[in-house]
Amino acid sequence: MKRTLLAVTTLLLAGTSLAQTKTLTVYSGRAKTFVDPVVQQFERQTGIKVNVRYGTDAQLVAAIREEGSKSPADVFWGNSMGALGELAEEGRFTKLGTALTRNVSSDYLPDNRAWVPTTVRFRTLAYNTGKIKPEQLPESILDLPKMTSLKGRIGWTVSYPSFQDFLGAMISKYGEATTRQWLEGMKALQPKDYKTSNVGMLEAMRAGEIDVALTNHYYIQRVNRLSYPIDTYFFKNGDIGNLGNATGAAILKTTKNSASAARFLSALVAKDAQTFFLSVNFEYPVIGNILQPTTMLPYSDVVKRSPRIDPTVLPKNIDKAQKLLRDAGLL
Repeated sequence: MKRTLLAVTTLLLAGTSLAQTKTLTVYSGRAKTFVDPVVQQFERQTGIKVNVRYGTDAQLVAAIREEGSKSPADVFWGNSMGALGELAEEGRFTKLGTALTRNVSSDYLPDNRAWVPTTVRFRTLAYNTGKIKPEQLPESILDLPKMTSLKGRIGWTVSYPSFQDFLGAMISKYGEATTRQWLEGMKALQPKDYKTSNVGMLEAMRAGEIDVALTNHYYIQRVNRLSYPIDTYFFKNGDIGNLGNATGAAILKTTKNSASAARFLSALVAKDAQTFFLSVNFEYPVIGNILQPTTMLPYSDVVKRSPRIDPTVLPKNIDKAQKLLRDAGLL
């Protein structure tokens, strides 16, 4: 009996040791700045080694498709709902349990629980406070092309995933014809395209090259720490220009490390990681009881400003959005 107990104990300890030395592979569309500290803390707490492959959402989605059942990825950590939704639509993710998602806000949690939101950001209009007064700006982003006084003074980042998600959401709400008309109207104002560099765009605003820019709220919060003459303008409640968009993470069906992958996702929505994302990047947390800076609108207020777009519908319009950009000669 003692020998049996000793053998079982040895096996249990060996199993624990093996679990702690497992390696997890994460494909991350999120930048290393926001990923590394969380990964390092997870490794310290669990003993699980995490290998991260970085790239754009588009690059990683393409890689997962090409690799198929042989993909080494255990977790996909996406930068936008569009990319997450594309892979979910293809059935590449496992359904997440309620234990993992129960403390997460339901605002951006997909009904099928194929992925879990990790942060939320909102589209907005940045403006130079020395050149523009908020009362001069339109109530709806649909009316921005009418602002002929801003010709040559508008910045945007048409290659950036959040911009393309916003355009896909516009298609979802208003259709392709209205979206095409909006793009043509904007093109007539000769906006300056900063590709994917929102930071570069706001630096250009500081330098006086542009007066307004379509961006995510947190970029403005970050430059506010440097006392730039830039502020946030939200359109009227429910306007597509205030679109809320989530980053998120999912577990691939092809993983052989589902338990470790689930632990990693749980860490991303735990208080430590959520506080880090807010403090470093000013992204809204997806769990409650996280103290926000006074320079940010409370989540309960800003979420009301965003239109409600089904996250499972959005991915179907990303290709359409990209085609409209190409047809307009903008991509």
